[in-house]
Order: sequence, then structure tokens, then C-alpha cells
Amino acid sequence: MKQPKKKYPKKSIRTRITRNWELYLFLLPAVLLIFCFNYLPMYGVQIAFKNFRPAKGIWGSEWVGLEHFFRFFRSYQFGNLIKNTLILSLYGLLAGFPLPILFALLLNQMRFAKFKKVLQTVTSLPNFISTVVLVGMVSIFLSPSSGIYGAVCNLLGVKAGNPMGEPGLFRHIYVWSGVWQSTGWGSIIYLSALSAVDPSLYEAATIDGANRLQKIRHIDLPAIAPTCVISLILSAGGIMGVGFEKVFLMQNDLNLSASEVISTYVYKVGIQSAQYSFSAAVGLFNTVINFVILVIVNQAAKRLGDTSLW
Repeated sequence: MKQPKKKYPKKSIRTRITRNWELYLFLLPAVLLIFCFNYLPMYGVQIAFKNFRPAKGIWGSEWVGLEHFFRFFRSYQFGNLIKNTLILSLYGLLAGFPLPILFALLLNQMRFAKFKKVLQTVTSLPNFISTVVLVGMVSIFLSPSSGIYGAVCNLLGVKAGNPMGEPGLFRHIYVWSGVWQSTGWGSIIYLSALSAVDPSLYEAATIDGANRLQKIRHIDLPAIAPTCVISLILSAGGIMGVGFEKVFLMQNDLNLSASEVISTYVYKVGIQSAQYSFSAAVGLFNTVINFVILVIVNQAAKRLGDTSLW
């Protein structure tokens, strides 16, 4: 017969803060930082619903409701922007999400500790290369006149084109240069999860005659499954948020049809054309879509595997 669980009185927030005031005090600077730089700027979101004029200020500007949103939806660039943003995001997710997991599983199976450490360090170093330097390296390597690509083409007697100016090649260059840069660093979190696996499980599997693939399938993958789900949810939540800096640096007039995404469009209409309200409306639309996708993916993961952000 099961004993009924004892119900303890729930402590009030004031009691918990009083008893653990040192921890809350330690947490206070981070809370203030997030509040100042993430919540206070939300006050300016209202310019997306106004015809903002700097001379009149936010409160004095005329309220226009959803006019800027409808203007964006009717724009001839709307379809192309959504398509380019989704293709780059989904392509990057499909190529970049599983590779750190596979790399972590391979590293975890290595028995030469020194080689394992060297390989992990070498593959993690590209993450510390700045975006500007990375794009510069890619441009130099793929230069048809002075780069490695041009030299190989000349050696083979083939006319070298300009890969950075080809819309069809832009997405591949963007995604796979990012995969090269982030795979080693992204595998660290999965290696940390694998390091928590009880070694006795591997010993028991060895005694039962399991090979390496079976150990990965029945021990390693279940151990990192919650971490993979959380990482996938976070990645899906930013599926419409293609980074601005790298796309903008790789962008030129030749590949514009494939490289113009929402973030670069917001910059151009907002900063270069001074259409502040319109750019705020486009950015807000993008953020809302990301939030909706995050909630949907989180709820789906919670129902399927009981792992979620909340």
C-alpha cells in the first residue's frame, strides 16, 4: 500500500528571497542588464504603428495602425524576402544541426586522449574568427584572379567564374562556411552531456557483446537526446532571424536576388532610407513569426518527448 505523499506548505516569495538574499543579490546585475537592454527598448516598438517623425517624437507622431504592415505585405519584395530568409535558415538548420552531434559522438568514441584534445581544439578555433575576417577569407579563397579557386581553375585550363557573384552559389557558400566555423564549437555541449554517462553502462554493453554503433544507439543517443531537443527548439525559434552581418558582408549587386533577407532589408529601409516606422514594422513582423514558431515547436517537443523549454 502506497503511503500518501506529505504536502509541505509552500513558501512565499518574500520568505525565499529573505533566506537566499545573497543569491538574489548576485543575480541582480544580470536582471538589471537584461531589463535595460531587452525590455526598456520595447517602448520604441510602438513606432511600427505610427508615422514616426523624429521632430515630433514617439508620442507626437501620427498613429496609423497596421498601415506599415499591409504596405510590407503588398510590397513586390515580400515574397522574395520570405523565400530567401526561409531557404537560408532551413538550409543552415539541416546542414548545421546534425553535424555537431555526429562530431561529438565520433570524438566520444576516440581512445587516443591526446589526439582527441588536439582535434577538439583545432575544430573549435574557427568559432573565434570574426565574421568580417571569415567573409574576407572566403572572398580571397574564391577570388577568380588571385584566390585558390582561380589558381585551381587556371591549372585545369578552365575559365574561372565569380562564385561570390552567383546567386545560385551564395546559399551554399553562406551555409557551409558557417558549418565549418561552428561545428567544432557546437559539439562541446554534446560532449559535456556525453561525459555525464556512467562508464559502467559501456562496460555492461561490452560484456553483452555490443559493438560501437550499438553503444552509440542505445547509450549515447538517449543521453544527449534532451540536449538535442532543446537545441533544436532554440534553433527553430530563430528560423526567420538570419544573421545580418555575414549576409550583408557577402552581399553584392550580382547575388542580391538570393542574398536579400529580412534583416538586410530592415537595415536598408530603416538606416539608409530613414523609413523608421516601416522598418520597425518589418522587424516586429519577423519577431512575432519567430515567437510563434518557437511556441509551436516547444509544444510539439513537449508532447512527443516531454522535453521543452517551459
